[in-house]
Amino acid sequence: MAVPMTFNHTVTERFLRYVTIDTQSDPTSSSCPSTGKQKDLGRLLVRELQEIGAADAHLDPHGYVYATIPANSSKQVPVICFCSHMDTSPDCSGANVKPQVVRNYRGGDIVLCGDPSQIIRVADNPALADQVGNDIITSDGTTLLGADNKAGVAEIMDAVQVLLANRDIRHGVIKILFTPDEEIGRGVDKVDLKKLGADFAYTVDGETAGHIEDETFSADAAVITIKGVSAHPGFAKGKMEHAIKIASRIVERLPKNTCSPETTEDREGFLHPTGISGVLEHATLNFIVRDFTETGLAEKEALLEGIIRDVMTDFPHSTYRLDIQPQYRNMKQIVDRHPEVVDNAMEAIRRAGLKPAKGSIRGGTDGSRLSFMGLPCPNIFAGEHAFHSRTEWVSVQDMEAAVRTIVHLAAIWEERA
Repeated sequence: MAVPMTFNHTVTERFLRYVTIDTQSDPTSSSCPSTGKQKDLGRLLVRELQEIGAADAHLDPHGYVYATIPANSSKQVPVICFCSHMDTSPDCSGANVKPQVVRNYRGGDIVLCGDPSQIIRVADNPALADQVGNDIITSDGTTLLGADNKAGVAEIMDAVQVLLANRDIRHGVIKILFTPDEEIGRGVDKVDLKKLGADFAYTVDGETAGHIEDETFSADAAVITIKGVSAHPGFAKGKMEHAIKIASRIVERLPKNTCSPETTEDREGFLHPTGISGVLEHATLNFIVRDFTETGLAEKEALLEGIIRDVMTDFPHSTYRLDIQPQYRNMKQIVDRHPEVVDNAMEAIRRAGLKPAKGSIRGGTDGSRLSFMGLPCPNIFAGEHAFHSRTEWVSVQDMEAAVRTIVHLAAIWEERA
C-alpha cells in the first residue's frame, strides 16, 4: 500500500546553487576527471550529503561521489542506486552561469535577458505548452544552463533529504552515485561497482516529465586515417595526392538527405563526422555511428567504407585505414531481462501524479554502459530540455515531480520485496 508522503521541496534552491559551479568536461584531457573543477561540485555535494545524514558520503580520487541511505526495513530488498552526472557539455560555455526564473509562465517565446538574440521559441520547444502556470528556469542566454544534468543531481539530493528525514517511508538500502565526464563518454570509466554494491540502478537524466527510457542508441566511433602523396606544389602535376582533399571528398560523398543527425528522427540512425584534421601528406576523419540495432551499425559502417573505397580509386598511390571502436550498446538488451525495474518506475511516476510514458533515447547515458557492466539501469526524467545549448531550460514543477518519483520508487521496491 502506498504511504502518504509530504514533500517540502528545496530542489530549486539546490539547482540554482549547483548550476553556478562550472563543471564542463574536456574531451582533449586524458585525466579523470577530465577537468578538476568537476570536483568543486563533488565536494559541495559530499558536504551537503553528510549534513543531511548520509554519513559515508565521499569523493574519490577520480571525481566520483558515493553515498548510502541505510535501509529502514527488515525485508530483503534489492539495493537500488540513483545516478546523475555532474559535468556539463563542452559544446557550450558553462562558466559564469546566471540562472533566471520565469515565474508563472504565461506562454509564448522566452527572450533571454543576457543576449536577446537567444530566444526559447515555442515552435522549437513544444513541451512549453504543458508549462503554462509553472516556473521556468533558464540561463541568461550567454551560457548553457546546466540542467543536463544538474537537474538530476538536485532531484536526487532532494530525495535523499526526504528519505533520511521521514523514517515512516520504508525502503531498502539506497545508493547514490554522481559521476564526472558523462558528456564525453567516460562517465563510468572509473566507477567502483563493487564498492557501490547495487543490484539495479536508475539514471535521472531524461527530458519530459513522466518519461522513462529503457532503450538507447548503440554506438561506435570510426576513425579514418588517410596517407596521401606529398610533392612540391611547383612540380606536383600528376604526383601530388592531397590527404585533406581526399578527406573532404569522403565527407562530400556522404548521403545528403538521410543518415545524418539533421535528417533523421525516431528510430533512424546516422553517420556523423565530428572532426577533420591533417596536412598534405596525412589526414584524419572522426565519425560517430549510431543506431538502435547492431545490424544498423554494421550497415552504416559498411556504407562508410564503401564511400572511402570508391573515393580512393581516384588516388591510386594513397592509402587509408578505417578503425571502428565500440562505445556503448542499447541498454534494452539488458533491461528487458529485468522487467520489474521499469514496472516499478512506471508505478512511481503514477504515484507522483503523472502519466508514465516509456520511450527510447536518441543518444546514450551512463546507464547504457552500466547495464552491460552488470547493473541494469534505465533512465528517468529530470525535466531538462534543449540540452547543450544557450536556450536550455527546466521547469521547477517538473523537478519537484522527479523528486516525488524517486522517493516513491524507493518505497515501491520495499513494498514489492
